[in-house]
Amino acid sequence: MKSWYADLTENGRVVMWTLVTVIGMGSLGWAAVPLYDLFCRVTGYGGTTSRAEAGSTRVLEETLLVRFDASRERGMPWDFKPVQNSMRVQIGATNIAFYEAHNPTDQPVAGTASFNVAPFATGPHFVKIDCFCFEEQVLQPGETVSMPVTFFVDPEILDDPEAKHMPEITLSYTFHVMDLPEDYAALQTDAAQTTN
Repeated sequence: MKSWYADLTENGRVVMWTLVTVIGMGSLGWAAVPLYDLFCRVTGYGGTTSRAEAGSTRVLEETLLVRFDASRERGMPWDFKPVQNSMRVQIGATNIAFYEAHNPTDQPVAGTASFNVAPFATGPHFVKIDCFCFEEQVLQPGETVSMPVTFFVDPEILDDPEAKHMPEITLSYTFHVMDLPEDYAALQTDAAQTTN
């Protein structure tokens, strides 16, 4: 017959392993989104683009067509579109393209843009230097803004057997509604006081 101490020790181990499992699964669930995002950025999976601090040091004679696409999630009230539908770019050259957003409502609306490129194989070679999609945007009632994206197509695309024969790349953005920043009202008050 087991003593009460042996039962307590055995139950304690079960409880400990249950807690370790629950905490471990919770941690993996919490880390899943950042890890998946990192995986996509490193591999270009799903058309995720790359990011750089500066342009390419190598510009080639070869060109390809870059198309621009814009959409909104359901419930996003903005008008959102590319300023130009496409541009022919030299591989390795730094380029700038513009998207335009307009808030037709009578209140401020915050939004953030998700993005990808197609075909997916070109993702790791489409490199953004600066982009409106890197941060949340807030448009005032009736405000229209021009939003730039600075990019280049990495010359290494020509060494990639899956991407080197692609004649064009489509850069797509989808804008999603976000909650206004918690300190938004305070920032607006500070800005108004500064201008007066």
